[in-house]
Amino acid sequence: MTTVTIPAALAAQPPQAMQRSRGYWTAAALRFTRDPVAMGAALLVLALIALALFGPWLAPADPYQASILRRLKPMGTEGMLFGSDELGRDMLSRLIVGARLSLFIGITPVLLAFLIGTVIGIVAGYAGGFVNTAIMRTIDVFYAFPSVLLAIALSGVLGAGVVNSLISLSIVFIPQIARVAESVTTQVRGRDYVDAARASGANAFTIVRVHVLGNVLGPVFVYATSLISVSMILASGLSFLGLGVKPPEPEWGLMLNTLRTAIYVQPWVAALPGAMIFITSISFNLLSDGLRSAMDNKG
Repeated sequence: MTTVTIPAALAAQPPQAMQRSRGYWTAAALRFTRDPVAMGAALLVLALIALALFGPWLAPADPYQASILRRLKPMGTEGMLFGSDELGRDMLSRLIVGARLSLFIGITPVLLAFLIGTVIGIVAGYAGGFVNTAIMRTIDVFYAFPSVLLAIALSGVLGAGVVNSLISLSIVFIPQIARVAESVTTQVRGRDYVDAARASGANAFTIVRVHVLGNVLGPVFVYATSLISVSMILASGLSFLGLGVKPPEPEWGLMLNTLRTAIYVQPWVAALPGAMIFITSISFNLLSDGLRSAMDNKG
C-alpha cells in the first residue's frame, strides 16, 4: 500500500490568517515553478489534455476507416507516420483520438472518488466516536482486496462498458481518498481555532465549511492527483481484458488488446498504445510528486 505524506503545513494553517494563507500558496507556487521535473510533467499533462480536447480536429485521417490492403503497415509508411493497426486504420489518428476516451476514463473516477471520498472522510473525522468507527471499519473491508482484483470483480459483475468502468474504478478509489480525508480532518479537529469556533457557538456545518474544508482539500487533492496514473493503468487493463471500452472505439487499453496478436509482425506499432499509457501515467505521477514537494514547506 502506498504511504501518503500529508503536508503538515496544510493541516496547521488557520484559515483566519488570510495574509499568511496567500503567502503560503504564493510560496508553494514558486517552489513548483522552480522544479523543472514538475514543470515538465505539468506541460506534458496540459499537452495531453489539449490533445484530448482537440484530437478529432488534429487527427490526419479517419480513425475508424479500415482497409485490409493497408493492415499492419510499419512505422514511417507514406501517409501513415505510425503505421496501421490490424484492420488497416491509421495508428497516429487512433492514438490522438483515443487520448480523449483514455483520459476521460482515467480522470473521471478519481474526480468522483475525490468528491465522495472527501465528504465521507470529513464526516468520519469530524464526528469521531461510533460514527468514525462504523465508517472507517466499513472502508477497511475494501482494503482486503487488491485494487486490480476489486476493479476486475466489479466490472465483471456490472458488465463491459464505459459507464460500468467508471463506476467500478470510482468504488475502488473512494475508500483510499476517504482514509486520507479522515486522517487530515482528525488532525484539524483538535486545533485551537476549531475549539475556539466551537466555544463561540458555531455549529458543526459552519466549522467544517470555514475551518476544516480548506485545510483538508489541499492534501486530499495532491493524493488524488497521484491516483490518476493508477486509474489510467486500471482503466486500460479493464479494456485490455474486454471489461471496459468496446470496439471499434479508439482507447489505448483496447488498442493494446487488439494489437497483441501483431506483436511478432509489427512490434513497434503494437507497443505504441502502451507507450502512451506509460507516458501519461508517469507524467501524472511526477506532477503529483511536484505538488506534494511544493506544498510541504518544511525544506
